[in-house]
Formats: sequence, C-alpha cells, structure tokens
Amino acid sequence: MEILEKIAQTIVELRFGVIKELCREALEHGHEPMEVVDAMRKGMEEVGKRYERGEYFLPELIAAGEIAKEGMEVLQPHLEQGGRRSVKAKLVIGTVQGDIHDIGKNIFAMLARAAGFEVVDLGVDVSPERFLEAVKKEGAQVLGLSCLITPALPAMRKTVELLEKEGLRGRVKVILGGAPLTEELGRKLGADAAVNDAVKGVEILKSWFQ
Repeated sequence: MEILEKIAQTIVELRFGVIKELCREALEHGHEPMEVVDAMRKGMEEVGKRYERGEYFLPELIAAGEIAKEGMEVLQPHLEQGGRRSVKAKLVIGTVQGDIHDIGKNIFAMLARAAGFEVVDLGVDVSPERFLEAVKKEGAQVLGLSCLITPALPAMRKTVELLEKEGLRGRVKVILGGAPLTEELGRKLGADAAVNDAVKGVEILKSWFQ
C-alpha cells in the first residue's frame, strides 16, 4: 500500500501511535506536506461517512481527530515555514454546534496564520450565540464555520442568520468549510464562500484582502 493511502487508512482504522512515523516517512520520500494533509483529510472524510451510516459513533469521531492531530504535529513546522507576515484581517473560526471535528479547521487556521491573518479559534461545538459574541468582541472581518457531518449544517445557517439579525452580516465575510460543503450549499446557507479544501479556503481569504 502506498504511504499516503496508509496514512488515510490509519485514521479510518483508528490506529494510535503510528501516524507520526508514517508522516515523517512520507516527507522523507519527497511528498509535499499538503499531500500528506490531503491524505489525512481523506481518512477523516471516510470516518465522517461511517458516522453518518451509523457504523461509527462519537468516541470514534474523537479518536480519529486525535490521531489526525498527532500527524499534524509532524507537519505543522513544514506548513508554517513561510513565516508570519503583516496582518491582513482578523478571522474568528470554530466547528459549529453539534460537531466535534477539528482537523480541517486546524489545518485551515494554520495556513491562514501563515498567510498573514490573525486567527481566533473558538474550538469545537460552538453555539451561534458564541460565534456572534466573538465576532463583536474581536471586531473580526471574517467568520469561518467548520463542520464535517451533515446533521450540524443547520447550525451554520442559524449562525449566519444571527449575524444578519444583529446587523453585522454586511461587514463580516462568512466562509464555510467541511466535507459536505459545496458552493451551491454555501449560497443556500447564506455564506460568501464554501469549500471542502483548506488550501482553496485560504486562497479565497487572500482574494478578499489583497
């Protein structure tokens, strides 16, 4: 099995204690850090699908996230080699209420920081009210909402509606991220953009603040 496939499979099979070595091996064999990140993303997507089919439950979701975090510890220095630049805008992000996945969010946050954005990460299972409070407190120009499982999608719409109700939507860009997201779904949920790829998400951010 090819090394990137092994990395994805390690997450799907919930195997602790091996992903760091696999990530190091992938880098030593010439794979780009983002290729390895993409392999982990594929593994997390499969875990999400198994959760939705009722094959995996909350403990498995948490375990997969922890394994992916182990891999990110190896990749983070390589992803952030570009260093910090002057701050382009402030971004509040979090995984929406009803979802505890954070690997995609963490990758996005890391890449956004490296691209010169100030990132305030609220963590996982964040309520619409808490997002609103943070946007107000931080004076954020961007709100990033993440989710991996479709049952949590309504929380995204509720959060956007809360921004609209408070009169903040006009000055805050909203970007949605996660495996279930498409551009069309993003529009229906009231966002400015929706992606299922962290790199593409950061490219969109940069296009907003050139």
